[in-house]
Amino acid sequence: MTSYRDRVGIAIFPRSSEAAVDLCVRAERANVNNAWMVMPATALDTLTILAAAAVKTERITLGTAIVPAFTRHPLAFVTQALALEGLAPGRFDLGIGSAHARTMVDVYHIDFDRPLRRLTEYLNIVQPILKTGSVHFEGEFYRADASFPHAPGTPVPIAALRAPAFRVAGRLADGAMSWNCPTAYIQQVALPALQEGADSAGRDRPRLMVHVPVIVTTDRDEVHRNAGEQLRYYAAAPFYARMFADAGYPLLPDGSVSPELIDDLVVSGTPDEIATQLRHRLDLGFDVLMVNPLRTEDDAAHEDAVLEILGGL
Repeated sequence: MTSYRDRVGIAIFPRSSEAAVDLCVRAERANVNNAWMVMPATALDTLTILAAAAVKTERITLGTAIVPAFTRHPLAFVTQALALEGLAPGRFDLGIGSAHARTMVDVYHIDFDRPLRRLTEYLNIVQPILKTGSVHFEGEFYRADASFPHAPGTPVPIAALRAPAFRVAGRLADGAMSWNCPTAYIQQVALPALQEGADSAGRDRPRLMVHVPVIVTTDRDEVHRNAGEQLRYYAAAPFYARMFADAGYPLLPDGSVSPELIDDLVVSGTPDEIATQLRHRLDLGFDVLMVNPLRTEDDAAHEDAVLEILGGL
């Protein structure tokens, strides 16, 4: 039977390459089984960082949450995945997603008209290669004809926010990665859509991987202040604002998130209280928790406090 500890891990925005690799090493020492790195589209390339972390660790599963898929051709992503598997076979969980229109359009100048359709084609190239070693695909956005001598079966979950993306994940991916989704929304929208997608493909439902912001403090004002500041970026994105509203937490008139949304999303308290809340979310049917320490005055110390909680589950 899978333990609670097997179903949780730490998810971080790398402050630097060195700090990210060091955190993976510290996570393994703390008996944490999973570490994911978040990659905004103009930030450090997390696949490169994972290569460095792979050779400095022995057991921990290393993942991305997510790589913005449209920053590279799907075959380029595959060759990177194969290189990683050569360093640490079976220890990767490579999440991809469409990222945000404001980056993809304003910075990369990529056509972002139908991101989910484009991501579906991306999966139709990546998944056959990693699972069978070859692909022959011609779509609207991508073409690929390639064969490789080895198919490592690397898991490729996708980022999902609204029901259509969860359905695609259920149909094609190795999991769905939610981000800043309230609990009831996960239960009432995400899980049913993920199951519906899996049923349409005649396969078992893949993992639901749920982002959980955490701050180790009993000071509610500190929780609301820190979380409110860090959620402003997401609140400014129309698709997040619509999801929050659909979940019953419309933005405040000034565009900020409500205290009620923060109380739903963020796990806080003493270490024992946080551990209890994490177990409760797993008991609700969430398959994996990607625990993301909120930024504090001392990020490394706060990460260590969260690692201790995760390693002790």
